[in-house]
Amino acid sequence: MGDILTQIQDDLDMLLNMMSRDLAHIRESAPPGVPPGQQRLESFAELEARNAAENSQSSSNPTQQAAPNGTPAPPSQEQFQADIKERAADMVLKFSAIEKMIASLPGLKSSEQEQIERMKELEGQLEELEGERVGAVKEKERLLGMVEEKIMGVGRVR
Repeated sequence: MGDILTQIQDDLDMLLNMMSRDLAHIRESAPPGVPPGQQRLESFAELEARNAAENSQSSSNPTQQAAPNGTPAPPSQEQFQADIKERAADMVLKFSAIEKMIASLPGLKSSEQEQIERMKELEGQLEELEGERVGAVKEKERLLGMVEEKIMGVGRVR
């Protein structure tokens, strides 16, 4: 059961990482959602970079228009929607795998009292098995002693 819980925790961590990566992708790559007829407002850093690039370009070559330095062109609306659908499908698959693992956990269909009784049963079985193990270790040591005596006896005869 510990393996299942560890796997669920690992999958949830992976899912959270996927979600944070996807949200960052959306934040960085989403085409601007500017209402028709209104100008897109940029962050101050983007505006400064664009103005600096335009000023340097206009002073060196007044006929060229500059693009913001270091900022990739946003994907098309179709590409962005395809990316979102692919990432959503990945998340749905991961969620369904986690749900299957949760459903396979023992005890989901039994009451708390039944689970406690089952744990006591298993604890008793574990104690019995531990007693058997201790007995087997003692028997092993006894047999090992006998074998060592026989080997030493053979060495003395020669």
